[in-house]
Amino acid sequence: MEPTDHLLAEAKRYGYVEAGGVWLRPVLAQPARQIGLVKESDDAALLYFAHRFAALHAKVDALLGRMDASENKGSYLMKALHLKALLLIYDGLGDFAALHRRLTEAEEAIAVTVAHNREKNLATKLGFIHEAEVLRDSVEWISASEKVKDLRQGWLKTGPVDKALTDDLEHRFQTAIQVFFDRRKSFQADKKAMSSRVQTRYRDLIEQAESLKNSDQFETTSRQLKLLQQAWREVNGTLPKKQASELWTRFRAANNHFFERLKTHIAAQQAGGGAGAPASPDQLLARKRALADRAEALMHTPPQEAIHQAKALQAEWKQVGTVRGEESDRIWQRFMVACDKIFELSALEYHLRKRVGGEPAATSPAERARFRATTLRELLKDDHQELEVLRDNLDKLSPSTANDAFRQMLQTKIRSFERKIRTKNDLIALFSQQAQAAG
Repeated sequence: MEPTDHLLAEAKRYGYVEAGGVWLRPVLAQPARQIGLVKESDDAALLYFAHRFAALHAKVDALLGRMDASENKGSYLMKALHLKALLLIYDGLGDFAALHRRLTEAEEAIAVTVAHNREKNLATKLGFIHEAEVLRDSVEWISASEKVKDLRQGWLKTGPVDKALTDDLEHRFQTAIQVFFDRRKSFQADKKAMSSRVQTRYRDLIEQAESLKNSDQFETTSRQLKLLQQAWREVNGTLPKKQASELWTRFRAANNHFFERLKTHIAAQQAGGGAGAPASPDQLLARKRALADRAEALMHTPPQEAIHQAKALQAEWKQVGTVRGEESDRIWQRFMVACDKIFELSALEYHLRKRVGGEPAATSPAERARFRATTLRELLKDDHQELEVLRDNLDKLSPSTANDAFRQMLQTKIRSFERKIRTKNDLIALFSQQAQAAG
């Protein structure tokens, strides 16, 4: 506490006693005003009001001290303004003008800090708006939704900006976010509707296949099931993995059931009428046509499973017997091309699993189809180079009969590579069509 004589001197400097009352001298553009009464003595009354001023002075010191130590100085503005207004009505004796200057300086400093912070907040919010407007047109729904969520949190944590700009900024930010969520909602509704249509179409094909699986019209039903398999491929829909697997399992089971019955039927026909009678050319053609149908149907079977079934079909083909004629040649061509495609698809999948980095994550059937077409084009380059080497070696080979065996081996390899190249080109065309159909 300050010495009493000093406080009394300060009290007399800023106030006085008159007619039994204690008066504050003119200050802060206000006239002198009575602030109290003398109860004991003039000096005691003056000292009382000097102590009151000292208490107010301590409040101002404490407030400004806390403000100086705080990073968020703006939060002290209203308290400073309240104390500044209190100076005009406070009953005490002291240097009110000095306190008023200090509080005014603090108010101005806070105003500068607030203005600076609002500029920073403005820059931050403009950045958020720019990001939101970029994400507004995004189709990466999962990652974009997470980013929008982060933007919202950042927006709420960012302090205020100039009041004149607040509404416009808020409108721009919320509009961009709402456009994104409206687009996502529309996409999800379309996806749900499309999924429902795809599921309905698959179930319809399953029902048709199941209605045919016990048919005894083997040749006609084989063609009908082939058409159903083609229709299944053309649906090219995307469903959840578990659901797609369940539907495909049902469809494949119906097809397998029929073709197993067809296999049994062919075996019975091959055995003849119980007396070892040989099968007629038409019966042999029917068996081979059924094998060709089954080989072509393997295009819808996973490659690892399809290649084993293709080898089994080749073994069956050898047991059917020989039939001559153009129709037999056409059926053989179908069967050979179907098996070649299965083997090439299996080789492609093996290559994709073993390549460095593996297959990139594809987000749609179209992307997967395009990626496979591109990979096949890359593999075609090696086939063409190998074919050129074989042809060059054949051209340079001496016509001596001693080279006949080697010549025949080269010719066989050349025919094999020509088939591989044709098959790859057919698969590239197939994948390109799938990519185009899937959009």
